[in-house]
Amino acid sequence: MGSLLEGITGPEDVKALPEGDLPALAQEIREEMVRVLSEIGGHFGGGMGVVELTLALHRIYDTSRDRIVWDVGHQAYPHKMLTGRWSRLGTIRQWNGLSGFPKREESLHDAFSAGHAGTSVSAALGMVEARDLLGDDYHVIAVVGDGSLTAGMAMEGLNQVGARKKNLLVILNDNNMSISENVGALSSYLTRLTADPAIDQIRRKTETLLRDIPVIGDSMARFAKAAHGQVVGMVSPPGLWFEEMGLSYIGPIDGHDLPLLMDTLSAIKDRPGPVLLHVRTVKGKGYAPAEKSPVAFHGVPPFDPETGAFRKKSGGNPAYTKIFAQAMIDIAKEIPELFAITAAMPEGTGLVDFGKLYPDRFVDVGIAEQHAVTLAGGMAAQGARPVVAIYSTFLQRAYDQIVHDICLQNLPVVFAMDRGGLVGEDGPTHHGVFDIAYLRHVPNMTVMAPKDENELRKMLWTALHHPGPIAVRYPRGEALGVPLEAGFETLPIGKAEVISEGRDVVFLAYGAMVGVATAAAELLRREGVEAGVVNMRFAKPLDTELLLQLAPTTGLFVTVEEGTVLGGIGSAILEVLSAADLLGRVRVRQIGVPDHYVEHGAPGILRKSVGLTPEHLAETARKNLQASVY
Repeated sequence: MGSLLEGITGPEDVKALPEGDLPALAQEIREEMVRVLSEIGGHFGGGMGVVELTLALHRIYDTSRDRIVWDVGHQAYPHKMLTGRWSRLGTIRQWNGLSGFPKREESLHDAFSAGHAGTSVSAALGMVEARDLLGDDYHVIAVVGDGSLTAGMAMEGLNQVGARKKNLLVILNDNNMSISENVGALSSYLTRLTADPAIDQIRRKTETLLRDIPVIGDSMARFAKAAHGQVVGMVSPPGLWFEEMGLSYIGPIDGHDLPLLMDTLSAIKDRPGPVLLHVRTVKGKGYAPAEKSPVAFHGVPPFDPETGAFRKKSGGNPAYTKIFAQAMIDIAKEIPELFAITAAMPEGTGLVDFGKLYPDRFVDVGIAEQHAVTLAGGMAAQGARPVVAIYSTFLQRAYDQIVHDICLQNLPVVFAMDRGGLVGEDGPTHHGVFDIAYLRHVPNMTVMAPKDENELRKMLWTALHHPGPIAVRYPRGEALGVPLEAGFETLPIGKAEVISEGRDVVFLAYGAMVGVATAAAELLRREGVEAGVVNMRFAKPLDTELLLQLAPTTGLFVTVEEGTVLGGIGSAILEVLSAADLLGRVRVRQIGVPDHYVEHGAPGILRKSVGLTPEHLAETARKNLQASVY
């Protein structure tokens, strides 16, 4: 551990350091990130790329009053380290440890909680409006990545920033990456701007001429280097684009040149009106393996700090994501109309190989979930069979498009929702626990989840033969290791699977919770309790016939889902029983995610915290079977 970092208890210590010590501090921050994250994993490349920018911001601004809003927050680890939390870096994303994202409850210096992309500009402008309304005078800075600019919300925010003409600094952290490589016209604009040799030649000639001026040449050259973006903004299309939106454009400047960053921020700190500072950084800066493979080193498992090689678990089953990806490739051979869509997550959703094999049948739209869903609607309206592969938590961003553009028109779009349930260390912004509730009440929508990987393949095939909108959700991580059947089978829509019968208690389980319920039933059977398990398969439509058949002959139903109890499949089952006047014939207990946000931590710990374990399910059944009154 370096002595400089040990002396940093907050931003005031950063300000007090001699400027000549800052490069050494930057190196220590990077070394500490490599040391800690190689052991526990976490978001890596983004933070490594903004070390100098973060130091410059904390030198120039006072985050006890000034507000820095980090977009997404993957890159905020150095910020946490400089705001009194470096000694706790080893707890990041662990149960009861630091959040992997900015979190207002965690620190005064975290101005706004984040986790999803595209929010910083809108939140920062809201702070500016509140500041001016209440007569305050602090500075507000939004730090947004070039990948996040593909989010429609970021564009909406910039549009309003330009119209309101308020004092606000937007820093565009341009590393040509989001999680994967950036896509789309905006990315091409920024690349052309930073790669234009004519612009670079103008900058270099100006600096050379100014340095020839006696006495003040060096300082003038540094000022010109900080200000050269004013000229660039006048001669380059991207600069003009931001200017036309109403922001003063400055840049691009080197995001790893610390003196330049501090000079530039000082020069524009009190400039009136909205300013966009374009900063070029390298994702993974300072660690060669990360610079070479920025996609792989966005978020990392534990790795060898010397070589960068990831430490893989011995053995293990393929992940659900991999099963889905291979099924898509297999099905594409059978269904030529199949088209795959993802939103900036080709690696995360497993569609990289599909895109290589079928480049004309795949598109990554960038961080633009709303566009992805309506794009799929347009395709389905003309006879294609689109599969929209998006994490459950990110599909929330396109809810109106699901309702209005897909379900209202009853279009056959398949939603492949990865990361359904409690995803673990990324915490409440990434848990996919709301999808059952937010999808099942939309007319025309079919909602299902597999108990294992073999059933996932069947459900994907079933979805692609269904005439309307349909969603299949599956969890993060390893599948169960069950054998995969050759070929595909169409499942009957709305039909559950009785795994075992039980007169005393029946666990009505959904998706990945079927295995948990099966283990709970086995615990009870050892005690002489007749416990059964039903794999519900469908949250909508429910297997009403089976429920009405089982209710009069079963003492207790326990519904089990890795989603919110409010509005989930348990609620749906209660609705069916209530409509049939059967609530007096069978007791019902719901087990799922309660009405509060679940924090970050290992998935096993999180499931235990909300009662989604065989032991808790069995104990719930015992207590209710012993009760004499409903």
